[in-house]
Amino acid sequence: MRRAAVAVAATAMAVSLAACGSAGEADKDKSEGADKAKSGPIKIGLLLPENQTARYEAFDKPLIEKRIAELAPDADVTYVNAQQDATKQQQQVETMITKKVDVIILDAVDSKAIASAVQSAKDADIPVVAYDRLAEGPIDAYTSFDNEEVGKVQGTALLEALGDKGDKPQIVMMNGSPTDPNAAMFKAGAHSVLDGKVTIKEYDTKEWKPEVANTQMEGAIASLGKDKIVGVYSANDGLAGGIIEALKGGGFDKANLPPVTGQDAELAGVQRIVAGEQYMSVYKPYQPEAYAAAEMAVALAKGEKLDSIAKAKVDSPTTKGVPALLIPPVALTQKNIKDTVVKDGLYTIDDICTPKYKAACDKIGLK
Repeated sequence: MRRAAVAVAATAMAVSLAACGSAGEADKDKSEGADKAKSGPIKIGLLLPENQTARYEAFDKPLIEKRIAELAPDADVTYVNAQQDATKQQQQVETMITKKVDVIILDAVDSKAIASAVQSAKDADIPVVAYDRLAEGPIDAYTSFDNEEVGKVQGTALLEALGDKGDKPQIVMMNGSPTDPNAAMFKAGAHSVLDGKVTIKEYDTKEWKPEVANTQMEGAIASLGKDKIVGVYSANDGLAGGIIEALKGGGFDKANLPPVTGQDAELAGVQRIVAGEQYMSVYKPYQPEAYAAAEMAVALAKGEKLDSIAKAKVDSPTTKGVPALLIPPVALTQKNIKDTVVKDGLYTIDDICTPKYKAACDKIGLK
């Protein structure tokens, strides 16, 4: 995939994050690089959280594996997916420890529940790179997007779409899973923009399941009344799909759907944006995030420092000063589809503009 423009932006970035941290400094030697250089082939465990969201299997996994192969052609990567099961993921970490991998890349299902498994990895002298979600426990490095900024981007876009809807118009806020620390950051960022400007009926969505969002949106329509809802904050595109189906079933037609936000630039979300059903998504270029995780993992496995990769320090609730690379998000609307997801090679025009969406693509000049 071509990500030249995004990669330049990511490598030039030096972002600082001050999350609330309270217990323990990150082990300096481990976080900056291991004590002893590793010789011979390296073994890497790659643990992703679920496969409901299209990005993990379609983009994150192949991009991480590609970059590892470029950096360490003889590396052995063992991949597992927890399928949204926190207990299963803890067992997967223990299996990686038994296999004596040199480093683990971990995208946590539950950031708190995984802490004991991360501690077990540390006790076995196996560094852990927290990927996309800030896992608790003594992690050695972290890469993700600036997640509060994601929420701010979503909230700002929703306010722009609402325009002048009177004093504190009613919106529904559909947040992500309460076990995902990123969901809390998206929520905080969005609230920092929306609070005081709109009236909010708010939900958290168990396990990021679209069907849960659909049911919750049906409840919001029944509770508030169809005519009161002027916009919907949706934390990602999967939830947006369930929300929009509930809106249609609740009496809204395409011409009067309220603006709905999203995140992840999933193909279905992009097509809904083209069709005018979803107002926006957040495009998070996966390549720089995935490549950073691969580079951190290989460096730690080889006993090298992270100075040239990690441009920031972050604090988790358990560990302070974790070396990190944070990547800025981009608001995706009808206006910039061609200049973002198409230009960067995430999708082709043909991928987006299938026969069902051809007329809508023509209407907005996506050819």
